[in-house]
Amino acid sequence: MTAETARATAAALAAAALVTALAGQASAAPVPQPAAATAGDRAAAHEAAVAPDTLATLSRFFAREGKVSVAAALPRIEGEAVPVSYLAPEFVAGKAGAPVARLEFLASQAVSADGQKAALWTARTGAGWQVVNIATGDDEFRYARLGAAELPGGTVFREPQIDAWYVAGGERVLPLDEDAVRAVGPAGVSVGAYRARVAKAYGDKLPGSAYARRGTAGGYAEAAAPPGGGTGAGGGPGVVLAGGAGALALGAAGAVALLRRRRTAGG
Repeated sequence: MTAETARATAAALAAAALVTALAGQASAAPVPQPAAATAGDRAAAHEAAVAPDTLATLSRFFAREGKVSVAAALPRIEGEAVPVSYLAPEFVAGKAGAPVARLEFLASQAVSADGQKAALWTARTGAGWQVVNIATGDDEFRYARLGAAELPGGTVFREPQIDAWYVAGGERVLPLDEDAVRAVGPAGVSVGAYRARVAKAYGDKLPGSAYARRGTAGGYAEAAAPPGGGTGAGGGPGVVLAGGAGALALGAAGAVALLRRRRTAGG
């Protein structure tokens, strides 16, 4: 066995252990998320993020590829939990009054002693706010800052099917990364034009559609992606949320699935 193979095997075994750890922590069935995160929700999410069991899992997460030892990882949570919204199926379907995006989870930024960063995703479950995912990188926090600067008071959201980030406010949807620029242009589009685009792209892939019943990855299908698979579904907690190697996410049946490393360069 080569040294590279040995490191890959060790990382895979570490990831498998993390899967087991998170499965135990986030065992409660998912429930609908609040329309907006209150101060109490943020506080509860923060408490879940700084819990001793969560920090212990984070230590193993940061050590999984041998960059730092479990004992030396010393993870900490920086700042407040931020709300993370995704493109709403109701908006795609053209439901009257539906917002462009809906809250999916709250994210807390975790940093290890050697500078690695990760996002802890917390969601409301039947047992309260719990950690449901750990993802490498700091996408949620970078785009929250970019969106606030670009359109103060707007809603920052992700279109998970193409891994694009936007900010919406008033009657405009503005791009925050290269994927979004490719989708709507550098100047953005009106809310109506954006809905027309996503309706065309995903209108036949909504929950209840033949596409979703086939369990096809992408769109809004609530099927767990296999390890190494592509971007997951755009559903709420309890479904695969994001492609990412260092991402752990709850599968549709409540089991934890290991996904590819999430892309972070250039958004």
